[in-house]
Amino acid sequence: MVTTFRTTALTEVAAEAALAVPGVAGLQPRLAQRLAAAAAPTRTDTTSHRAPPPEAAVRADRAPDGSGWRIEVRCVLTADRRALDIAQDVHDRVAFAAASHLTALGDVERVTVEVTVTRIAGRRDVA
Repeated sequence: MVTTFRTTALTEVAAEAALAVPGVAGLQPRLAQRLAAAAAPTRTDTTSHRAPPPEAAVRADRAPDGSGWRIEVRCVLTADRRALDIAQDVHDRVAFAAASHLTALGDVERVTVEVTVTRIAGRRDVA
């Protein structure tokens, strides 16, 4: 139960850190999450059309060998800066935020971050 709580909190911390990076237009959920949302029963009220929470685009799990945490962040970027620079900034901020969060919980472990750029949004896509 504690691991599930830490995983959820870690994905929220990582999503917040990634969204704070200049040049990140948003986060994109994994295909499995988008398919699950599409297959969900349709509701008649307007709440069914909400976007998935940003942390849906972040996956955090324990490394298979137990050596720490692995975090995957899927980003949509703007065309304002080089994608490589933005992705590096996302990597660095998420790694720092996750390590700080875990340290505050008394859980000093290695954090590995992988950033996937899913697309680069044009100016009209961002607005």
